[in-house]
Amino acid sequence: MREIIFEVLEDPTAGYTASALGFGIHTQGETVEDLKIHLRDAVECYFDESSERPAVIRLHFVRDEVMAV
Repeated sequence: MREIIFEVLEDPTAGYTASALGFGIHTQGETVEDLKIHLRDAVECYFDESSERPAVIRLHFVRDEVMAV
């Protein structure tokens, strides 16, 4: 596998949460840098062998915006 994609949401109370698309990997961090550390650890734990581990972790930041009409 070449790449794994995480959907990242900003939570005002908990920082950032991330979920892998197509895999059962979820983690969180107070800052983006903290989140990146937790993501690397979570991916390493999820994939037993380094040959299965993706070479790239892509972060897709989702921003929910509400507008009044």
